[in-house]
Amino acid sequence: MAESDGAAFSGLGLSEPLLRALADEGYEAPTPIQEQTIPALLAGRDVIGQAQTGTGKTAAFALPLLQGIEPGAAGPQALVIAPTRELSIQVAEAVHAYGRHLGRVEVIPVYGGQPIHLQLRRLERGVQVVVGTPGRIMDHLRRGSLRLEMVRFVVLDEADEMLRMGFIEDVEWILGQAPARRQTALFSATMPREIRQIAKRYLRDPVTIEVEHHTLTLPSTEQRYLNVAETHKLEALTRVLETESGEAVLIFVRTKTRAAELAEKLAARGCAADALHGDLNQAQRESVLRKLRSRQTEIVVATDVAARGLDIEHISHVINYDIPNDVEVYVHRVGRTGRAGRPGTALLFVTPREQRMMREIERFTGQRLRPMKIPTGADVTARRAAHFKEALKKAVRDGGLELYLGLVEEVAEEGGFDMAEVAAAAARLARGERPLEVELEPIPEELPRAEDGMVRFFLAAGSRAGVRPGDVVGAVANEAGVPGKSIGSIDIYEEYTIVEIPAEYRRQVLAKMVRAKIRGRPVRIRVSDVSGRRPAGAKRAGARPSQRGKPSRES
Repeated sequence: MAESDGAAFSGLGLSEPLLRALADEGYEAPTPIQEQTIPALLAGRDVIGQAQTGTGKTAAFALPLLQGIEPGAAGPQALVIAPTRELSIQVAEAVHAYGRHLGRVEVIPVYGGQPIHLQLRRLERGVQVVVGTPGRIMDHLRRGSLRLEMVRFVVLDEADEMLRMGFIEDVEWILGQAPARRQTALFSATMPREIRQIAKRYLRDPVTIEVEHHTLTLPSTEQRYLNVAETHKLEALTRVLETESGEAVLIFVRTKTRAAELAEKLAARGCAADALHGDLNQAQRESVLRKLRSRQTEIVVATDVAARGLDIEHISHVINYDIPNDVEVYVHRVGRTGRAGRPGTALLFVTPREQRMMREIERFTGQRLRPMKIPTGADVTARRAAHFKEALKKAVRDGGLELYLGLVEEVAEEGGFDMAEVAAAAARLARGERPLEVELEPIPEELPRAEDGMVRFFLAAGSRAGVRPGDVVGAVANEAGVPGKSIGSIDIYEEYTIVEIPAEYRRQVLAKMVRAKIRGRPVRIRVSDVSGRRPAGAKRAGARPSQRGKPSRES
């Protein structure tokens, strides 16, 4: 079974360098939004795309955008407007990755919180694609450091989020600075009246593409996640494989090269694993599947395409070593465990930059993933000891130990040792290069998610000082490093503001926002003693409605 190497995208009209980049990234087949959007944009049409995050919309607009870029030409040719710093960085990284074989295509994210002189320097050197938040794009336009005369392609990403955060007027001002003869794409999960009006005002005869959102559940599968840096993934995986009880494990990665490499690395660490990927011929593929079905192998590292049609009842664990590019792919992967009424376990490895995708997976499946700590050295030691004890008990029950008993008795008698000491020495020799006790370097837990609710913070500035929700989000996200989408409700009163932030960031916010500024003025911040009710005598002015569960974004 040959893997596609991006061939499934070739019918959409994409160039060979872009198809190569897709193969590098492990993309195998277009998602529905990509399948419908890419040809329309390549044909020069304006597009309204209604789709959730996690459905592949970034590639849907980034690939046509790149195909129309003139590499090396001076001046930005494409502008992507996004609601948050987090999304701006994510989109810029994706555009950079997709354009790696196109020649000199420079991409820059611009957002508040990063020293502006760094952005000025990069813009002066010349870039082809600018991705940014409304506030910082406006800043550069007013400074003259960003000029839009050559812009041919404009994208509004997550337009409904920009509306909710109060940025729509800024977005319209930016669109007014862009050339009239341009191609525009607007993406939004929902289509409120204000977004429809913007589409009517700024898009020309757009094609409307709507991808239906289905909530899928996996009732018989326990879903967990581990926060882990990319550099610590292999160590974390090895520990998980040693400590989890189960029958067969299916590990998913993005590319066939990664599948082969990971299987080799696991084997070098004593975890025998087979790879299942597109470079295997049919006989090799069938051999791997036969070994898995007959329980001769317990661990298979696979790509999505190579694992199609794989239906083996005793797969107890599915491990997403690489997070999928599409939420539906996650469901298909995890569906390979928990078959025929058996319990199943799905583990998702999440790096700091993948937190957003994990939240989209939770939204899509309608289920919360449970946090899991990476096993420690003590956990591995305990598991090894338990396995070894069972093996020893079985050997005793099986009998046939007369010769060995004689040897133990002779050694004990000749050396004056206790019989238990001799048995312990024999056990240690039997373990060889895999001792029971292990000392491992701790793996840092990165970006843990709060499970204990939200903390309310008091900011000594309100509507009288001109504070807007976007100002608060920008300050908290950029100064304290809190992901914009994690921020909860923001209530703005005349003299002060109350903002909800996940409890896990409490100390971080207090420590890093000592010298924080909002709208250019220093602002004090402390944990609020204000209850959830409006304080007596306090006038609420221009406050955003409570968005618990629908966190605010940064500007």
